[in-house]
Order: sequence, then C-alpha cells, then structure tokens
Amino acid sequence: MRMAGYELTKGEGRTRVNLLASGMGDDLVVSIYNENAHIGAVAVGEYDFEHQRASVSVVTRLGHKDDAIAQQAAHSISKSTRKPVCVIAGVHLDNITQEEIDKILENAMSVVEEFISSKREIKGHRETG
Repeated sequence: MRMAGYELTKGEGRTRVNLLASGMGDDLVVSIYNENAHIGAVAVGEYDFEHQRASVSVVTRLGHKDDAIAQQAAHSISKSTRKPVCVIAGVHLDNITQEEIDKILENAMSVVEEFISSKREIKGHRETG
C-alpha cells in the first residue's frame, strides 16, 4: 500500500489533537500530537494472521504519559488494516485537568477511527474500481 500523507485535526483550543499518517513501503507511520508536539511514546502494532489479532509493543519516555494514546492507536490501526504500524504520540499540556485528559483521549481516538475509516474507503474503492 503506497499512501500519500493523511492529515486530520479534532477538537479545539487546549484539547485539539492532530493525526499525520504516511506510508513506509507497505507499513504505516502515524503521529498523534498537539501544538506542543514531541516524542512521548512510540508503539509498534503488528497483525498476527494466524491468530487474527493485533499485538503492540510500547516504549515510553521517562515522565511521559503518551503511551495510553500510542498503544490504543497502534492496536486499533494494526487490527483494522492488518498492517504493521508505528504510532508516535506526543501530546503535552501544562497544568492539565482530568477533564482535558479525557477530552484529549476522546479526540485522539476520534482521529484514529476517522483514519481507519478512510483506509477502508480507499481499500474498498481500489477493490471495486
């Protein structure tokens, strides 16, 4: 799968989240970040065709909590696309509240689901076209 860059944004203000995806050969590289973009956690998702499930490995930088976004995104994308995926997550807010954390997680999963839906539409179009 050769893929041009895909970019999407969800949310407003402090809870705005961006997704940027591109292909690396047949694999996917996805970044999820906000205006304070950084590498907070990296997750690699792999689809296991024998057991029809996805597995994820995560590396988190010291003091960062971005693994929650990276792990869930890598699992969802790999399971749906059946492709290897590397998700780099870096969302930072000073003095973040629990409400903002919840909204950021919601926005992050929303952009992931929209990305997955777009990949299904593209795949479906190629198969029928």
